[in-house]
Amino acid sequence: MEKGNVLVIGNSGVGKSTLINAVLGEEKAETGWGTKGTTGELTIHGNEDTPFRIIDTVGFEPSFLKARQAINAVQKWSQNSAKEGQEDNQINVIWFCVEGTSSKLFPKTVNDLSAATSMWKSVPVIVVITKSYSVPEREKNIEMVNNAFAKQKRYLKNLRKVIPVVASTYVLNDDAYAAPEGITELIDATNELMPEGLKAGEIDISAFKLGRKRALAHGVTAASTVAAVVVGAVPIPFADAAILAPIEMLEVNSLAKIYGIGKNEKSKQFLNSIVEVGTAGMVAKAAISSLKAIPGINLGASVLNAIIAGSIVAALGEGAIYAFEQISLGNKSVEDIDWIKKIMELQLSSKFMDSVKVIAEKATDNIDKNSLAQIITSAFKGSSISTSNKNDAEASIC
Repeated sequence: MEKGNVLVIGNSGVGKSTLINAVLGEEKAETGWGTKGTTGELTIHGNEDTPFRIIDTVGFEPSFLKARQAINAVQKWSQNSAKEGQEDNQINVIWFCVEGTSSKLFPKTVNDLSAATSMWKSVPVIVVITKSYSVPEREKNIEMVNNAFAKQKRYLKNLRKVIPVVASTYVLNDDAYAAPEGITELIDATNELMPEGLKAGEIDISAFKLGRKRALAHGVTAASTVAAVVVGAVPIPFADAAILAPIEMLEVNSLAKIYGIGKNEKSKQFLNSIVEVGTAGMVAKAAISSLKAIPGINLGASVLNAIIAGSIVAALGEGAIYAFEQISLGNKSVEDIDWIKKIMELQLSSKFMDSVKVIAEKATDNIDKNSLAQIITSAFKGSSISTSNKNDAEASIC
């Protein structure tokens, strides 16, 4: 990306379009008077002389519906910028416009900003106090902004500057006017923050993509858990977990595909190592024996088997998700076979049995497969590898 992008956001009528035109030095954004905002959709403005591009947004309106539409428009733009070929549209700096003639910055305004730009958790923010005609009131306005942001912990750390501006000459009467000011300071501050913003934009895009992959991966794990519950409930001897191998292999391969892990020999060995641990017969035998010994749990054999089968597959899936995320982040590689084996063994250790006991306490003999699978996935979702387990795995390998 040759130039970074600045997102201009704020209430309708706050003067965003006038500000954009002042920064660019030409009439790029439509301006107007009245209560209705003049910007109907998000648009990019720029020219050869300006070192960054400016994304003009729909202004927040007082009504809930119109405010929601404005928030959704920014969120949609943000999500589209994560798609291949749309990288030039990512957001690198945010100008949050607050009108200087207002003595209050309502929490709703800051909350709307937070909701609209929720994807950009690291991008630096400059609060631009527009229509800052009264010099004596500027200190009060800056204090107002700092107090409002102090209540928003996430944005407090991103707030870098508060800059009062007069975007165009404002005539008070025949003898007095407020001259433009603050524009060059705003441009300089944005330029200084842009390297940080470019890096932050990439970090936030990566985090967003990782989150989307995680959501898809949890869908795969949920479907695999249902399949395991069905297999486990079949009235056949459940001497070991080998009957789960086909389900586990499909699950692991599907998860690997989501995270873009190829099928070369090293990758195959890595994936096979995950499944090998999951098919360890001792896990199933120990789990069944342990459940039968718990007072108050009087479930039939088919339900107990279904719980164990589903739990093994769910735990395996969560461990695989963690492992594949570490590879995606560059922290590990498919060559770390000892590491993945240790991670998966920890997934099926004593903490695994703790989760299984909780599941068994919630289950009944007449529970249907989907309800049981939901209980199982909920028990394991998001608890893939604890910090202590990660440390144990690293220490045991070292």
